[in-house]
Amino acid sequence: MVLLGSTGSIGVNTLAVAERFNIRVEALVAGHNIARLKEQILKFQPCFVCVATKALAEQIDHPRVFWGEEGILEVIRRSSSSIVVNALVGFLGLRPTIEAIKEGKTVALANKESLVAAGAFIDAKYLRPIDSEHFGLWYLLNGRKPKKMVITASGGAFRDWPIENIPHATPQDALKHPNWSMGAKITIDSATMTNKLFELLEAYWLYGCRDVDAIIEPKSVIHAFIEFADGATTTQLAHPDMKLPIAYALMQEVNVPILDSVDLLKVGSLEFRQITTERYPIWSIKEDLLQNPKRGVVVNAANEVAITKFMNGEIPFGALSQLTIKAYEHFSDVDPQSIDDVFEIDCEIRRWCETQ
Repeated sequence: MVLLGSTGSIGVNTLAVAERFNIRVEALVAGHNIARLKEQILKFQPCFVCVATKALAEQIDHPRVFWGEEGILEVIRRSSSSIVVNALVGFLGLRPTIEAIKEGKTVALANKESLVAAGAFIDAKYLRPIDSEHFGLWYLLNGRKPKKMVITASGGAFRDWPIENIPHATPQDALKHPNWSMGAKITIDSATMTNKLFELLEAYWLYGCRDVDAIIEPKSVIHAFIEFADGATTTQLAHPDMKLPIAYALMQEVNVPILDSVDLLKVGSLEFRQITTERYPIWSIKEDLLQNPKRGVVVNAANEVAITKFMNGEIPFGALSQLTIKAYEHFSDVDPQSIDDVFEIDCEIRRWCETQ
C-alpha cells in the first residue's frame, strides 16, 4: 500500500495493522514529523518517501525522496500498489484522492475533506471509508437499501461545558477530546461539531442516502444506526479504536480479533443526546447543506481558515463557527460543475474569509 499521512494517528494505526498482517508498505508520505518518519522508514523500508518541503527532504536518507503536493502525486503515479490510504489532513488530501482514482487504485479514505469539498466529482466505488462511523454504516448495510442513516458523535471537548463559557474557550481547551486521540484539526472540528457535519456529507456521497442525521453518544461505543423500511433498526458497536475500520479498508474481510468485544454489562448504560444549535451553532446549516451538498466546498474552505485564525489567536472560539456560517450564507449561489471549479471556488472562499 501507499500511506499518505504516515505520522498522524491514522497513519500510526495503519502501520500497526500492516505489521500484524504482513502488508507491504510501498510508500510513506508525511508532513513535518521527521523523527517519527525516520523510525518508520527504518522499520518498513518503503520504496518511496515524501515530506512537506525540499528542506525536510534533505534530512531524509533515502534514495527516492519527494516533497510537496507534486511529490505526493508523483509517488502515487510511480507506485504499483493497488491501494492508497489517504490520511492527509484537510483540502490537501483532495488532489491525491483524485490522482489515485485516475491511476485505477482503491482509496482507503480517512481524508473526509475530499468528499466534503468534491463528493459530486468522486466515484465512490473506488473508496473504502476509514471513519469509524462510515465503516459502521457499511458494516450494517449488507447490500440492503436504508431508509435512514444515523451516525454518532462524542460531543467533543465542550459537550458538558456551561454553554455561556464555550465562546471563550482556548485552543488548549478545544484540544482536550474526551474519547479519542486525534490530530489538532479534527479535534477542534469535533468541538464545534463541524466534523460531524462533514461526516453527514460523507455518508450522503458514499451511500446515496439523503436521510442522514447524527446524535451524541458520549461513550463512543455505538458508531452508527441504520433504519430499514420494515421498521427495524440495526446498530454497530465497537470500542473506539481505528484499527478495526482500517483493517477492513485494507483487506475487506477480517476473521481474527482486532479489538476486544464490547461487554455491555461493563458498559452498564448508554446515553443519547440531541445536537443543539445552542451548543453547536454550526448545526444551524445542517439541513440546508444536505439539500445543497455541493456547497460543502464553502464550509470546508471557510472552516480551515477559521481554525487557523483561532489557533493563531486572531479570533475567539465563538467566532470559529460564525465565520463558516457567514461564508456559507455569503456564497449561497455556489454550484461547482467540475473538479476545476472546486479548486477555484476554494481559493475564492479562502481569500474572502481572510478579510473578515
